[in-house]
Amino acid sequence: FSTAITITEQPVSVSVPVGYSFTLRCRAQGRSSLQYQWFCQYQSDCRLIPGATNQDLPIIAEQTQLYTCRVNDLHRNAVFSDWVKVEVHQCVARGLPPQLWQGEPVIVLNPQEQRVEVGQPLQLQCAAMGVPAPSYQWYRNGNLLEQQKRKKLRITHARASDSGTYLCCASNSHGEHWSHAVDVHIGEQSLPASLCCMSPAGRWNYRGQGNLVLSGGKIALLVGNNRYQHHPNLLAPVRDVFELRHLLEHLGFQVVSLLD
Repeated sequence: FSTAITITEQPVSVSVPVGYSFTLRCRAQGRSSLQYQWFCQYQSDCRLIPGATNQDLPIIAEQTQLYTCRVNDLHRNAVFSDWVKVEVHQCVARGLPPQLWQGEPVIVLNPQEQRVEVGQPLQLQCAAMGVPAPSYQWYRNGNLLEQQKRKKLRITHARASDSGTYLCCASNSHGEHWSHAVDVHIGEQSLPASLCCMSPAGRWNYRGQGNLVLSGGKIALLVGNNRYQHHPNLLAPVRDVFELRHLLEHLGFQVVSLLD
């Protein structure tokens, strides 16, 4: 006689700061009473968690681990839940996550500008906290990159066409959060540092059209500012900078693009 067990609610992966308290949940249905037992795996070591025999598993985040729940009935039938990952961020900037955090994505690691020779590997990295754990989507020049859906963007052999400005969107059921936008230069020579100037106030302002500074007749500096302290974040400046950059390069300008 076989008694079927069906898991009706799977636990979900989370990405949280060290010390954060939360609960993993598992729910199942069967034809007789059910028993629960949680297991964890760190590196190659999988072990039973003593006393973890309830549907809910309270956790105080200490280190990144995998978890699963075994459900069995009185007839020796047993099923396991999905393995879920509890990703723990050990070093998080002050003020993150914000007070009254509801689990919405919060970027904790932004990608960095890269200069790579043609044919060399390119890697960009983004990381976000979230409950449930966020999914990732990368963009180049405002265009979605279909194959780049992990926190690490990898291109084994970079081509000149991979140059551009990249940013990543982290999202879950509570919302989304965008990383900083960064320039990636493939096979381009670094321009003199003197061309990358800042205003006396320490930043350029972007008010919808971008600031264009010309020097020597064939050099252009484009600055797009997405983020303001007292104004909602903008999305258009990133795309505007790309379009102006390609137009000016077509006209023979040497272009320096800066974001935020």
